[in-house]
Amino acid sequence: MGEDTYYSWARRRGISRRDFLKFCTLTAAMLGLDSSAVPKIVKALETKPRVPVIYLNLQECTCCSESFLRSAHPLISDLILNMISLDYMEVIQAAAGIQAESARLKAMQDYYGHYVLVVEGSATLGDGGVYCTIGGMTANDLLKECADGAAAVIAYGSCATNACIQGAYPNPTEAVPIRRIVKNKPVIDVPGCPPIAEVITGTIVHYLTFGEIPELTSQGRPKAFYSKRVHDGCTRRAFFDAGQFVEQFDDEGAKKGWCLYKMGCKGPVAYNACAVMEWNGGISFPVKSGHPCMACSENNWYDTSTPFYTHLADIPNNAIGKNPDELGLAALGVAGVGVVAHAAATIATKTSEKRQKQE
Repeated sequence: MGEDTYYSWARRRGISRRDFLKFCTLTAAMLGLDSSAVPKIVKALETKPRVPVIYLNLQECTCCSESFLRSAHPLISDLILNMISLDYMEVIQAAAGIQAESARLKAMQDYYGHYVLVVEGSATLGDGGVYCTIGGMTANDLLKECADGAAAVIAYGSCATNACIQGAYPNPTEAVPIRRIVKNKPVIDVPGCPPIAEVITGTIVHYLTFGEIPELTSQGRPKAFYSKRVHDGCTRRAFFDAGQFVEQFDDEGAKKGWCLYKMGCKGPVAYNACAVMEWNGGISFPVKSGHPCMACSENNWYDTSTPFYTHLADIPNNAIGKNPDELGLAALGVAGVGVVAHAAATIATKTSEKRQKQE
């Protein structure tokens, strides 16, 4: 596979040693690893050849590809196309037709057992899989063929992990997640519509460094990115706890940045790193910018999250330990008691001062 390592590429591009080490440190932090992992990441990127990647686009809208190619993390935008050896990706490759498929087959042969297969989009079972065909093959047959020689499979985006919009009722193409088709290889789910690009980067770096996939949640997602709810790190969390909710998108609460739960925010049931990592280089994420979380990383989200602007009747398993509909009233009640107490204390203090002066 040659000795064209990521570090050798970085040096050719004029990237300093300092910036390279910063990247390794940030990647370790992203993955939730302690400082002892940094030297291991450094060594892996210095010595190991670039990871060959075959990227399939099945039933999807290509928003995940857009996210994949527009990572704003330092060096990651370059890493996406240069740390990995992206040997096949329909969206950006110059080749088409027989030339494109020949490139895929050559990569599968040359790197058999070593390449990572990234799949964007859902598979389809309807009418034998004819609703999505590539190069004269059904998407299902192509997926099985590519997965057979892969070291690991990354289902990238909600279409690949839960069938997303095309899998919503009535699901005419019988869209299914990738893991329904791929049974003989480890499948790493990276959900989101689209997912955060740094998640797939961190996953690939972990595989390159340790020779194994990162620790996964019970749903097969990288634990470092999908173990916390959006609600847990939300910039509006304090307003939720205080019972201060936006009731209409143009009301005073909306202008003050209050909690969007009553406007349909599904943050309390969405497991993702949006609130921590944010988007566009850490500038913002949907809730911070004023739009409710749709829980796009969760299974069957398009059916369970609609209507989008109606809040949950109840939060499953009492996840936050409170009833948001009663929080506002409770907060007002506490505030009222506080006002009365403050007034009483003020009167008592003034009365005491007046009596002292008279004496």
